[in-house]
Amino acid sequence: MQRTHSPIVSPRWYSVGAALVAVVLWSVAPLLAERAHTSSPLQLTALTLLAGALATMPLSRRVSVASCRRGWQLGIWLGIPLLILGAVSTYFIGMRLAPAAEAALITYTWPVLFVLLSQWSRFGRLRLAGVTGALIAFSGAALLLVPQALSSGLGGATVGYGLALLAACCWALYSWVSQAAPVSITPLLPRLLLIACAMTTLASLAFEGRPILPSTEALLAGVALGLGPYGIAMVAWDKALRWGHASLVGSLAYGVPILAGLLLVLAGVSVLDWRLPTAALLVVVGCLNAGR
Repeated sequence: MQRTHSPIVSPRWYSVGAALVAVVLWSVAPLLAERAHTSSPLQLTALTLLAGALATMPLSRRVSVASCRRGWQLGIWLGIPLLILGAVSTYFIGMRLAPAAEAALITYTWPVLFVLLSQWSRFGRLRLAGVTGALIAFSGAALLLVPQALSSGLGGATVGYGLALLAACCWALYSWVSQAAPVSITPLLPRLLLIACAMTTLASLAFEGRPILPSTEALLAGVALGLGPYGIAMVAWDKALRWGHASLVGSLAYGVPILAGLLLVLAGVSVLDWRLPTAALLVVVGCLNAGR
């Protein structure tokens, strides 16, 4: 009689472990971005994406994208780099214009957007729990946005909050496209990051002028951002999406805003007041409800 051996780690737990790696690395991103504040946002984005491409280069291999439909080919080679560029650059700019912890919290509403996209693509409609969760989560973001808009109008920090929300939309779309793509994105990620880096470099030259050599601290922070949050974390997240259930994996990302805010407060970058933990609690509760 032939014996059968079960795998040591099931795909479900493998996806959970990969998602947790991404969550921890993403939680460090706001603090690293704050350490690199002396570098211009687009220049920092280009440096980060270049470091991320180099970090993921060992995973690169040939994937038959040509066998995909033309729409998917365009979505992979153009859409994904644009989403990466949009997500990282608007995140960095938003953190310059608004308080870092609050901008990070708004950006990390993206899991509930991802869950809504997944529900729509899977069932053709939105479930009541998803809509209710989204309303709860965005009420937490509104707790930060509305007082600022009323006190200072539509400039300054309010624009930063809006850019942070745009970054959330880009990350949600990136996660959905990565999950729905007919081929795995991980082997293509180094090339996609290089394409996004080239786009960002052109944008930086057009809008920021001649590049200026960043300080040592900004350079090290940018490289660390590329190696961790936008390198290893993106690979881990893609693996988690491929091996696990969207709602389960997405729910693990709900701890990012709390961990990120806690690190910023502990580092003395942000000041803790009642609005930030209340908004974080609303975001997490809303995301958990949406992912039920």
